[in-house]
Amino acid sequence: MRVHGLEKLYAALHPKGLTVLGFPCNQFGRQEPGSADEIGEFCQVNYGVSFPMFAKIDVNGPDAHPLYTYLKHEKSGLLGGRIKWNFTKFLVDRGGRVVARYAPTKKPQDLEKPVAKLL
Repeated sequence: MRVHGLEKLYAALHPKGLTVLGFPCNQFGRQEPGSADEIGEFCQVNYGVSFPMFAKIDVNGPDAHPLYTYLKHEKSGLLGGRIKWNFTKFLVDRGGRVVARYAPTKKPQDLEKPVAKLL
């Protein structure tokens, strides 16, 4: 599971400075219909998530959160500026520069080397 993989990556590299930020979004097949508290509790109970989880946001469309407007502007994907599906991942350096964008299918364990290189 991608959430479990992100938690493992976070646990391995957080001591060196990695922070994983989780932003639930219900724009993809209505997979996250619950409240922010319900989603956070589900992730903690089922996957042991200890990285920060934020309020549910929109990542596409006119109500897209400004963070995602920035991320998509800096690194567009196959659909241009749109997010294709949940678990699209962005790698951001300590200065706020968007270094890379990864498809939802990219496994978190495959990000360990690029992340470690930035740390």
